[in-house]
Amino acid sequence: MKRKEEKREKKKEEKRAKKRREKRIETIREVKRKKRIEKRVKKRKQKCEKKRKDEKREKKRKEKRSEKRKEKRRENRKEKRREKKRKEKREKMRKVKRNRKRNEEKRREKGKEENEEKREMKGKEVKRKRRKEAK
Repeated sequence: MKRKEEKREKKKEEKRAKKRREKRIETIREVKRKKRIEKRVKKRKQKCEKKRKDEKREKKRKEKRSEKRKEKRRENRKEKRREKKRKEKREKMRKVKRNRKRNEEKRREKGKEENEEKREMKGKEVKRKRRKEAK
């Protein structure tokens, strides 16, 4: 009798031990499963974060490039305007020089003509005087 009870007790104990073992194994599996899931979630989060950062960086880079392009265009426009003004100034100066030269020549020509007329008039007067004297 005692032996049978001991056997039963032993069996019960073994059953309990088995259950405990299974429970422990199950909890370990559950923990591992949770860790795997957490790892996956963490990886996904990191991927998302990286993507967001990359997009942000790309956006910044694009903005910088567009700003540089705008600045370049602005500078080019300024330079063109400056060049146009310089060209106009040069052209104006050329015209002024040409006009000055022309005016100078006209003045010279006029002076020559006046001098010639004066000379002629003087010559005529001299001839008249001589004629008068000769008479």
